[in-house]
Amino acid sequence: MTGLRKGAPIVRQAGVDGARGEPADDLGRAAPSGHASAEPPAGGPPAGYREEVLRAMPSLRRLYAKALGRLRTTVLARPVAQGLPPVVLRVDGVRGDPAALSEYQHLVGEPGTDALPAGYVHVLAFPLAMAVMVREDFPLAVLGLVHVANRVDSHRQLTLDDTLTVRAWAQDAREHARGTTVDLVVEVTDASGRPAWRGVSTYLAKGRPPRGLAVAPAPERTDRPEAPAVPTAVWRLGADAGVRYAEVSGDRNPIHVSRLGARLFGFPRPIAHGMYTAARALAATPPALRRAPYTWSVDFAKPVLLPATVAFAVSPDDARTGTGTGTDTGTGTGTGTGTGTGTGTTFAVWSPRSGAVHLTGTVVAR
Repeated sequence: MTGLRKGAPIVRQAGVDGARGEPADDLGRAAPSGHASAEPPAGGPPAGYREEVLRAMPSLRRLYAKALGRLRTTVLARPVAQGLPPVVLRVDGVRGDPAALSEYQHLVGEPGTDALPAGYVHVLAFPLAMAVMVREDFPLAVLGLVHVANRVDSHRQLTLDDTLTVRAWAQDAREHARGTTVDLVVEVTDASGRPAWRGVSTYLAKGRPPRGLAVAPAPERTDRPEAPAVPTAVWRLGADAGVRYAEVSGDRNPIHVSRLGARLFGFPRPIAHGMYTAARALAATPPALRRAPYTWSVDFAKPVLLPATVAFAVSPDDARTGTGTGTDTGTGTGTGTGTGTGTGTTFAVWSPRSGAVHLTGTVVAR
């Protein structure tokens, strides 16, 4: 994965001092210890999840190849699900890469410093979340999942000097009018073990829920968002916008980089990465709000078909809660989670031609 330095080459089990000489699979995964945590830490995974430690961040290329191979099992065979995998994947020794950080900053409009933007931390951690989704015991087909909402809690500003531990897991399968949603949670701690960053990405799997998967009731629906009256800026996104973000992030999902891949999943041409447009929106909000701690919430609506011209607007909005619900036109509804009151701003990206909203969100200083 571009922008990642490999973690320690020794595979360790959670809660065990020293090293274990157990072999790892092709994703760098150690054999599980079989012991589950009795009580999760505050903000951590649900009780009963066990931890598996990887040698390094897995390759997104290999993960997408594995996801393609699992399509036959998850879509055609429709096996009985045993729930979401009760597993936390962990990688130690993760650091930002100066060259990759610079490329990311240039692409999304962040200033060129050694500070890691919240969206770049998402890029660093995404392969670990993807590794959860391609597991044999993950009941949903990862290819075809729609990213409908994202929430990041930035507890402190991370920099290139930080050495990080990243953990990822899946939780909270929920009913949805168009299928099933699930949260992929990533928590990042610094070298001292202090929480530094937490991201919750909500994905929608369209169609009937897998047999045997217990799902919670659907969240209450809200009205569709409306486009602001006046844009702050107009962005022209070229046909290569998906390829350019893929080169920086490593996320080469076919719907973003291939016309054929996009058509296979119901899009007439490639669509922009949601986290690319969200990161550009974040970079355009007042810098004072993004001095940690802060919360960045995004609800993804209609996908941006490339090439495209989109309008962007940002406006101050005091005493925001940092929560929200949005509609994904043609795909579903995504819901942000958590609360936290503070001074903040709202933003939106939409089509100036049709008025269709692509995303809405907030940045709230806590």
